[in-house]
Amino acid sequence: MQRSRELPIHMQRNGFDPVPELNAIRQRDGVVRSTSPFGLDTWVVTRYADVRQVLSDWESFSNVLPGSPESGEGQAVMRSAGNVLVVDPPEHTRLRRTVASEFTSRRLNRLEPRITRIVNDHLDALERSGSSGDLVASFSIPVPSLVICELLGVPFEDREDFLRYTNGFLNTSFSAEERMALHAESHAHLARLAARNRVDPGEGLLGRMVLEHGDELSDAEIVGMVSLLLLVGHETTSDMLSLGTFALLRHPDQLDRLRRDPEIIDAAIEELLRWLTIAHTSTTKVATRQVEIAGHVINSGDLVICSLPAANRDPVLVARPDELDITRPPSRHVAFGHGPHHCIGAPLARLQLRIALPVLLSRFPSLKLAAEPEFRSGHLTHGLKSLPIAW
Repeated sequence: MQRSRELPIHMQRNGFDPVPELNAIRQRDGVVRSTSPFGLDTWVVTRYADVRQVLSDWESFSNVLPGSPESGEGQAVMRSAGNVLVVDPPEHTRLRRTVASEFTSRRLNRLEPRITRIVNDHLDALERSGSSGDLVASFSIPVPSLVICELLGVPFEDREDFLRYTNGFLNTSFSAEERMALHAESHAHLARLAARNRVDPGEGLLGRMVLEHGDELSDAEIVGMVSLLLLVGHETTSDMLSLGTFALLRHPDQLDRLRRDPEIIDAAIEELLRWLTIAHTSTTKVATRQVEIAGHVINSGDLVICSLPAANRDPVLVARPDELDITRPPSRHVAFGHGPHHCIGAPLARLQLRIALPVLLSRFPSLKLAAEPEFRSGHLTHGLKSLPIAW
């Protein structure tokens, strides 16, 4: 499998797997010096227990990086207000609380019929198109995009723009200037939506944020939080739908087992989340004091990255970690992170997978690969450029 040697070690994959070098680091050193996608020297942490330690200890490993907007540099503060990924408690706790109720079972159950309709509508269109197609373009990209827009209350006419934003934010091939321009455009668009909801609150999350927390949240904070939800809510679920389907097609015994026993769908989803680990890493941390990890001294001010795929393939977590086994008991994997910054949208991602994968497999019982897919390189999440299928 071809991969770019220019990518940092924690972003390199060998098909579905972390590259052998990353597994060797976990076995031998546990922690290694590397370079981030943006050219910064970092420590990469690879072992499951160490990753959980870093992600849970926000006092020793802060999300507020030197030189970030939160350290007070001019107009960038407004662009990043509300971004829960770059703040620590108690500010993180205050912001997260304003959207936490949207991801409870009660709220998400009300969204389930709409998700089911979106899934079936796109599978209907795929079926009408003939006997083959690209699952990425026709299903795994538009379904999560529409779902997150439904959740947020983004008007239909704006949704193509938001899909363009989310595709661009995670593409490390973009220059810094291109990323800044894209962020500026998206924030301006969201600011208009926030202002519209201040006057006439809609029924989506954006409108409820204004109604329930409008006095404690600035427009900039609302824009920042909604922008983040659009970004992480679409990209990661899209990648899981396409890569999860590809993984099952590559493991026909697992696919047959799921078709014969659809009741194991929840265990299957947890195993696919662990085995694939779409996110290469959590957010970059900065050590606030001298800490020792796996025998290595991390000094105050050092940057730290946690390799989530390496941690999820640690034998400490599960036996035979490199095997895909959808019948194994669900593990305490870190595919959604861990600790205070554990992904708040995890219940929504699980719900979409629980609905979409069984319907896809039942609608297309003869589903197969039509050509060899190409893995995407250069994004901060792992995914496919396309998934050619036939039925």
